[in-house]
Amino acid sequence: MSNPSPLDDSPAARRPEYGAAALDAFALVRELLHLNHGSYGAVPKRVLAAQDSVGREIESDPTGFFQNRYPQRVREAAAVAARCFGGAAEDWVFCENATAAVNSVLASLPFRAGDEILTTSHAYGAVLKAMRLWAERRSARTKVAEIPTVVESDAQVIEAVAKAFTAATRLLVIDHITSPTAAIFPAREIVEHAHNAGIPVLVDGAHVPGHLPLDVRQIGADWYTGNAHKWLFAPRGCGLLWTAPKWQDITRPAVLSHGTDAGYTAAFDWVGTRDVSPWLTLPEAVNAHADFGGPALMSRNRALAAEAGTLLAARTGGTLTAPEAMRGAMASICLPGSATMDDATRLRHRLRDRGFVVWANPFQSQLCLRISVQIYSQLSDYERLADALRA
Repeated sequence: MSNPSPLDDSPAARRPEYGAAALDAFALVRELLHLNHGSYGAVPKRVLAAQDSVGREIESDPTGFFQNRYPQRVREAAAVAARCFGGAAEDWVFCENATAAVNSVLASLPFRAGDEILTTSHAYGAVLKAMRLWAERRSARTKVAEIPTVVESDAQVIEAVAKAFTAATRLLVIDHITSPTAAIFPAREIVEHAHNAGIPVLVDGAHVPGHLPLDVRQIGADWYTGNAHKWLFAPRGCGLLWTAPKWQDITRPAVLSHGTDAGYTAAFDWVGTRDVSPWLTLPEAVNAHADFGGPALMSRNRALAAEAGTLLAARTGGTLTAPEAMRGAMASICLPGSATMDDATRLRHRLRDRGFVVWANPFQSQLCLRISVQIYSQLSDYERLADALRA
């Protein structure tokens, strides 16, 4: 099986019709408009079939598979990640998701009393909770650089983060694409500023693989994690972690098993018996992404998200949380007025009752509605959503 990269814009890639016609490639029910791809992804039927094939291979001979074939197969899958996103195959390991990868890095670092772990107010909630607990266990502390809900520019983000550096900062955890506000942060520039201050950086790129072009070598972080099961069409449970060679001696998974003392890749490749079919299906997911257009798909999704976000903001009187240059295939709109979690939950349920699957949560006391654009989306979906919101 060939393993094209989503960064490869070769003419051999098949460009299907975009919009509702593309739903034929997925198992999604037609009774709902699926506008929340960013949360849980959607797996194409061909990738589901590939995962099923891996599962059947495992079940035909579990002992032979895990003892004899799996070690090579997982490294082959890691080599696909390296071809797609830079670095060497031995720098890439798999985990369930980006949250698991973040926990592994936090567990690996020797924080001491008085140390600071820095992040921003736009950090993913689960990651922030993990940072606080790991810091508490080491008598360290978590510091949050405050960034407004509505982000104005890269410079604003860079300045807010850099101002929060102190002599006690031992790690910066920064989002590449924020979850609540769908803003693309200038990861490379932030990493450069942090390194100039002697601070290592973990980039949480949960939404990036398959969403934006990515080369971890250009970002320059010490760790980079992303989910292949969001925008790259892999089965859920296919998270990725890249670790710079200088940190691999101490970086280990949060769950320790037989590979613990055998080095970085061995430790992550084997954390006990588990379902590894999502990891080994990554090559087929990459193939699917390329056949759906690769770079053309990413560009198309980004353009449609810009149009849909502008439409929804205008129709609802809401405010987009980032300028177009700082947005990808998602857009987050702050609706007028303050809100609680109960308000957000009611809105999600009322919209679902009307056939719309969307993400809505309170952020800094404002109700943010986040939309995602994927190959099966079309502008009329968001026009219908705008009408439902006004109603």
